[in-house]
Amino acid sequence: MSVFQFIETSIVDGVGVIELNRPKQYNALNRTMVREIVEAMESFDQRDEVITILLTGKGRAFSAGADIDEMANDDSIRLELLNQFADWDRLALIKKPIIGAVKGFVFGGGFELALCCDMLIAASGTEFSFPEVNIGVMPGAGGTQRLTKLVGRTKAMEWLLTGDRIPVEKAMEHGIVNRIVSHELLMEEAMKFAGKLAKQPPLSLRLIKDSVNKAVDYSLYEGMQYERKNFYLLFSSEDQKEGMQAFIERRKPNFKGR
Repeated sequence: MSVFQFIETSIVDGVGVIELNRPKQYNALNRTMVREIVEAMESFDQRDEVITILLTGKGRAFSAGADIDEMANDDSIRLELLNQFADWDRLALIKKPIIGAVKGFVFGGGFELALCCDMLIAASGTEFSFPEVNIGVMPGAGGTQRLTKLVGRTKAMEWLLTGDRIPVEKAMEHGIVNRIVSHELLMEEAMKFAGKLAKQPPLSLRLIKDSVNKAVDYSLYEGMQYERKNFYLLFSSEDQKEGMQAFIERRKPNFKGR
């Protein structure tokens, strides 16, 4: 495993774990940290022993947002030359399911990072927010787009224009969060859920994620055609043969990701 400055990584029973590790700064995201997150995810995406990815944060918060100290003196030309969001764009290319285990503050860039996950498990008391408007800017790593597609135009507009905090219960109500657990059980429940996915056939997970993501942007007809091709593709896999034979023989399948 690589050694990183601002994150910690491990592999546990098919789950690639990434922990944001700037707890004194509430895991504020600087550019190096974002790059490390992406590199770790890309590495896990290529490793056969990793079936699913779990993203979480050390300390009291998932992430309080971007590192404002790093950005305060930037100008438009510098951001363009830095290609500020190039690393963020790479997150959309991760093929394996990403589960976020969030707690405390999930603000700004931290909220955008959480929205890059495929599913979210949140600790009770967690709050979400896009407070960028309060400091004269706006989300830039996909926040306006992902939130709107997830909760609809009017609610996204309200939260983005006011910067109001969203209690975890309301986030659950609007489909941002999959489930709420006690703070003490967050990692146990997240690992249990990730471990459940890690027992599923890897190619099925990959192509289901691919098809669901296409549903966001495609028409119903286009999405159904795309889904059908992925369905057909899985019939070329060894796991399909194993899964159906195990069903016929009434035994547990032994999936190998091939």
